[in-house]
Amino acid sequence: MKTNIKTSVLVLIACCMGALGANGASMQQMRFHCYKDTTRINSLLADGLQSGNKTANELVSYYAHRLLGTPYVAHTLEGDSEMLTINIDELDCTTFVETLYALTRTTLNGRYSWRDYAHHLEDLRYRNGVLGDYSSRLHYISEWIVNNRSRGNLMEVTGDLPHADYQVKTINFMSTHKDSYQSLKSDSAMVEKIKGYEIGYRNHRTPYVKKTWFGDKKLKAALKSGDFIGLVTKIEGLDISHLGIIEKDEKGEIYLLDASMSGGRVMLEPKNMLQMFRNSKTVIGIRVFRIME
Repeated sequence: MKTNIKTSVLVLIACCMGALGANGASMQQMRFHCYKDTTRINSLLADGLQSGNKTANELVSYYAHRLLGTPYVAHTLEGDSEMLTINIDELDCTTFVETLYALTRTTLNGRYSWRDYAHHLEDLRYRNGVLGDYSSRLHYISEWIVNNRSRGNLMEVTGDLPHADYQVKTINFMSTHKDSYQSLKSDSAMVEKIKGYEIGYRNHRTPYVKKTWFGDKKLKAALKSGDFIGLVTKIEGLDISHLGIIEKDEKGEIYLLDASMSGGRVMLEPKNMLQMFRNSKTVIGIRVFRIME
């Protein structure tokens, strides 16, 4: 009888591990920050389900506030090989937004397991939702939104906003600055792979709202707390230089909530968007994205 019970438990574990691998990255392809990661994610998700927040934007804002104070740490996704890195204890601007998406999508689906979180994280971070090598990661936000929009994850609302404009730009920063990337500086084959994806973004036309409109009443009314925003940059070859979310105060003023490199943590920026970027030499505007429901 004990032998049968032991056998049944082992079969159950094997089935669970097999199911996890079949739906995405296997446990061997995951990299955790510490052993408490899964417990903390489960706890956040359980709280999110009980929070009373129902819409995607409400949940994004809720989880962003739960992550306030998290230390800013860059390059947490880098390693000797590409793995599904799960780390909610150290965030940069991109992993902050990815974390908010994965938490929110899992909650919208009525789930509260870190396994579901991991599935949605991989689905957002990688081209067509499949972890491969370094080049499978959606490094450029322009491709990130195109790929995720096609799979029903995200939508871009920039073009529907008041005062939306358009720009045409060739996106090739990574291949032209390979020494800035640990995975590219000594791997010419990987550089060629990145170039192959960049080809699709030559003379790429994208909508944006110029920063001179950040104080406009119509624009502020159209934006929502919990909107994902990308800061459009004038840097040659690069589309977006920073990510965060919109936070509106009781007067309808718009602020940036982000994983701030200068602030060293996840924080609500003290200045409103117009004040913050009015004199920026590189930021020329924003693009705005929302989770599809």
